[in-house]
Amino acid sequence: MAKTLTWVLGVVLTILGIWGYLTGGAPVLGIFAVDGTHNFVHLVSGIVGILAALGGEKYSKTYLQVFGVIYAIVFLLGIFTPGEGLILGLFTSNLADDILHLVIAAVALYGGFGKGKGMSMPAMSSPTT
Repeated sequence: MAKTLTWVLGVVLTILGIWGYLTGGAPVLGIFAVDGTHNFVHLVSGIVGILAALGGEKYSKTYLQVFGVIYAIVFLLGIFTPGEGLILGLFTSNLADDILHLVIAAVALYGGFGKGKGMSMPAMSSPTT
């Protein structure tokens, strides 16, 4: 599960990063505020995701855990940045971005820390009388 999710996030974030550069600073899909730094972060996040997925399940889980935490922090910073402001003075973010960052964080954290298909709880034996 982690590897598949990492592939999806990697490809989507890479596409978003490229798309952001192609819009020339206009909001992606008309709602997501972007700038050069924001696009670069998405592009790097996506490429690292693709590389992690190529590395296998272990690298994928680590990617999801690390980037899940990073995107959760970016979400928290974003909701405390008024309007379409600069997060830490580095990149533009608006409410739509904040919501997207929350969704990415939640999905990545679930995939990174949640139980995968191959993991199961040990079977409980019933007491014999």
